[in-house]
Order: sequence, then C-alpha cells, then structure tokens
Amino acid sequence: MVEYRKSSHSVSNLTCHLVWVTKYRYKVLTGDVQKRCRDILVHVCNSEDVHILKGAVSKDHVHMHIEYPPSLSVSDLVKRLKGRSSRLLQEEFPILRKQYWGRHFWAIGYGVWSTGVITDAMVQEYLNHHQDKPNSSDDTWVLEE
Repeated sequence: MVEYRKSSHSVSNLTCHLVWVTKYRYKVLTGDVQKRCRDILVHVCNSEDVHILKGAVSKDHVHMHIEYPPSLSVSDLVKRLKGRSSRLLQEEFPILRKQYWGRHFWAIGYGVWSTGVITDAMVQEYLNHHQDKPNSSDDTWVLEE
C-alpha cells in the first residue's frame, strides 16, 4: 500500500533510485568504513525527512531507493549525503585521508532514476480520458513535436 506524504498544501509520493561511486572506484567501503558510511547516510536522511525504502553500501558504490519531500531537491540531498559522509569518513578513518589526498572521497556526479506507482502510459491514459469528456471545462492541450 502506498503511503502519501501530506502537508497543509500538498500530497506527494516522490521516490527515486540514487547511485554514486567512490573516486577512482577504489573498493574502500568495507568493514567499519562500510558500517559507518551507512550510519552517516541514515542520519543525513533522517535529518532531511527522507525515508530510505532500501539501500546498499557496496565496496565501491552506494545504492539508495528513497522517498523524499517535495520541498527538497534531489541534487541538494545528494550534495548533503556525499559531502557529510566524505568529511566524516575521512576524519574518522585516517587511512582514507592518505588514499584520497585531495579530500574528495566520492567521484563527481551521481545517477538518479525516478520510481513510483504511476507509469507514463497511465498518465497518457488519464489525460486522454479527460480530453474525450463531453462538456468538460478542462483545457487539456497537447504539445506538437
């Protein structure tokens, strides 16, 4: 059952799949570093009111399936997740500071894919249904390609 996030002016269910990798794809996310990385990511998500639906910290990359509020942009969230985890992991594990001498723990960029319960076909069907209604006051429109 899908649970919607409700506020005084909106109802939403925004979910996405995030992926980012360590710089040079070094396999450093093992043991205590992996556990601490997971804890930091959970802490950041909790502080930003982001729900982790599923996540995995692999040896050289992170996968997260999240649900987030409409007031938060995905790029700001990723900046916070990568920035805080990079800084704290390098402070707490000196070996990482030597390996990542430029203070950049994560590679530049990330991947994000929207997920959810509504497909493109469902949206098209909904719009077509409303467009065909007789005596409808809806002003539906189609962009010409």
